[in-house]
Amino acid sequence: MKKNYDFIIIGCGIIGLTLAKNLLEKYPNSKIAVIDKEREIGFHASGRNSGVLHAGFYYSADSLKAKFTKDGCLYWRKFCEENKLQINKCGKVVVCQNEEELKTLYELKKRGDKNNVQLYLIDQNELEMYEPNAKTYKKALWSPLTATINPKEILIFLKNKLQQSGVDFYFNTSYKAKIDNNAIKAGKYQFNYKKLINAAGLYADEIARDYGFAENYIIIPFKGIYLEYTGLDRPIKTNIYPVPNIKNPFLGVHYTIKVDGTIKIGPTAIPAFWRENYKGLDRFKINEFFEILKWEGILFLTNSFGFRNLTFEEIKKYNKDYLINQALKLVKNINRSNFNKWGAPGIRAQLLDIKTRKLVMDFKVQGDDTSVHILNAVSPAFTASYPFTKWVVENYI
Repeated sequence: MKKNYDFIIIGCGIIGLTLAKNLLEKYPNSKIAVIDKEREIGFHASGRNSGVLHAGFYYSADSLKAKFTKDGCLYWRKFCEENKLQINKCGKVVVCQNEEELKTLYELKKRGDKNNVQLYLIDQNELEMYEPNAKTYKKALWSPLTATINPKEILIFLKNKLQQSGVDFYFNTSYKAKIDNNAIKAGKYQFNYKKLINAAGLYADEIARDYGFAENYIIIPFKGIYLEYTGLDRPIKTNIYPVPNIKNPFLGVHYTIKVDGTIKIGPTAIPAFWRENYKGLDRFKINEFFEILKWEGILFLTNSFGFRNLTFEEIKKYNKDYLINQALKLVKNINRSNFNKWGAPGIRAQLLDIKTRKLVMDFKVQGDDTSVHILNAVSPAFTASYPFTKWVVENYI
């Protein structure tokens, strides 16, 4: 069965949905379809997202992340207000534990200043005002614009609005093959198009290779899990983050307050063995397993970007007590026995440059006249999604 469209978007996460929104805004009379191999929107990273709207101070000023995170945070705050969607404007503090981390804290403040992000360097007395339970060494950062939202609520709202505007959605419709530069086989259909946009997340690199792209890249999956606090008390009132290792894209174990007030700690960044390695042997693929294991083995043996150290550290977080102990370093007092409910795991699709054997830290897009491939859209992709995909439409469509 043949279907004809101006634009085909592969992937129904936040990137796919905001791509459709930006395409409609620029080409209001275009025919657009979004296809996805799953039965619903946001089945993977977007729907399992932590829900944090990041303010944009972690990223160097010359990066796409810096360019889009600040604007994205402001965009979604306004979007949620205007559309009466849930948002918790709780802010965030970043705390440190020693002199070395204090240096990194100052570096984050410099980045925030260069990115024109509202960010304040505060002392221990001021920290007491924003989050009485947080503890730090000498200084901390206060980010008033950081907030939390309900990712699935936003995804559903966007999908409904897009459908009302004429965008078609095809679920249980897995990409199978490229027929030619203007047609693909997906599910039971042949989709003909003027332009294909690949926002397939965990499988974006595989699809891109059918079009001659992503030759020097492969996606390595990292598993993130959270522990939720089930006590009836509310021992913290704002998100509490440690100073991260700015040489890799992970932010360390931290406290997040969801829109309903629930506190959770995490996430982990545990190297996964296949792309959808959520639980047990679910969605296990033998060829994928060996390919990922090969690259993880190379990274482990060479300890490229500190992968071996990262692996040892992250695997320890499968132990609940160890994960809780990491979180306890950030606060004065909290009942550890109330951290007893595991959240749904998520998988981060992290692009690896196979030549340099380093993780790609920024957004990565490749394309030509007939196809565009979003190869790396990791955290803070949800926050940055609308301005990022607007940039993709303006520069690649």
